[in-house]
Amino acid sequence: MSYKDQIDKIRLPQHVAIIMDGNGRWAKERKKDRSYGHQYGAEKVREVTEAAAEIGLKYLTVYAFSTENWNRPDEEVTALMALMIYYIEKETPDLIKNNVRLTAIGDLSRIPEDARKRLEQCMDDTSVCTGLTLVLALSYSSRWEISRAVKNIASDVKDNKLKAEDIDDKVIDRYLMTADMPDPDLLIRTGGETRISNFLLWQLSYAELYFTPEYWPDFGKENLYKAIVDYQSRERRFGKTSEQL
Repeated sequence: MSYKDQIDKIRLPQHVAIIMDGNGRWAKERKKDRSYGHQYGAEKVREVTEAAAEIGLKYLTVYAFSTENWNRPDEEVTALMALMIYYIEKETPDLIKNNVRLTAIGDLSRIPEDARKRLEQCMDDTSVCTGLTLVLALSYSSRWEISRAVKNIASDVKDNKLKAEDIDDKVIDRYLMTADMPDPDLLIRTGGETRISNFLLWQLSYAELYFTPEYWPDFGKENLYKAIVDYQSRERRFGKTSEQL
């Protein structure tokens, strides 16, 4: 029996987040350069997005490019940006066909202007879609996002738009880039590493964590379904006891 057939559609996670790790190591094992791994990794985004849409997930967030990735060699950054925009534009018709809305979080101001405009066009083209929302975390880091939220909160307190004593976790939620979506229920990280690497630190507070040794280019539909089956086997208590659930 496939993992897809084992999924309880009534208990699906609303939001799955993925750290797509291992493209470079996958390519190195095949004696190829890193861009070869990134090309295969981009294809897997399409496959996993289709898998998520097929079972009815509402949100899928993929960590595509971190603020720390700007420190990589210039040629790799340039190739990554070109590859991402190429695949986004290439897949836009299928996203629309599959009723998938594309959006992005992160410091998009750092993305080259041409690439940013093309990304914005793809987001605009899919804005009418009402099925799965695919969220690209681009030029993103959680510390940057939280710092940005704190600055905006401080500015609104100074301008008397917000009272300091009213600040709580719900207020902070509203100032994050994910304000219009539920927090992730499940985080998946490929590539064998067991850390969350400055990704959605606030939002992952109660997420289930799933680490898998497969490199991202080897991660496909059944791997996603396996992670969801594992998620559904866990007891989510949110601080309560089993007896209280």
